[in-house]
Amino acid sequence: MVAFNTLPPAISNIQAGKIKAIAVCALTRLAALPDVPTAAEAGLPGLDVVLYYGLLAPAGTPPVIIERLNKELRQVVNSVDVKKRLISDGGGPMPSTPAEYAANIGREEGKWRALVTKLGLKIE
Repeated sequence: MVAFNTLPPAISNIQAGKIKAIAVCALTRLAALPDVPTAAEAGLPGLDVVLYYGLLAPAGTPPVIIERLNKELRQVVNSVDVKKRLISDGGGPMPSTPAEYAANIGREEGKWRALVTKLGLKIE
């Protein structure tokens, strides 16, 4: 059987040897599973399917507030305890600036919109 899954619900079973991870769909190997190759390393170049979490603010939020929130969030994400927790759950800290995160959202939306369009799926 082959399955695609997000890592948090599967990582304990992978680490216990109950299931075998054959690749991660990220551009780089994951800190929690350093021996598991990327999809590209396993023969599937270009397969990049990563789950991102981020904090967004309403449009029109003053830039000074955005910068303060970003500064505080980056400080938390870079703390040793949070890094350990993210890695143990199969993720990794990816602090960014508001502009970098907006660009990432744009890339992800474009990638998935193209696939949905190619497959003829309806977006509502």
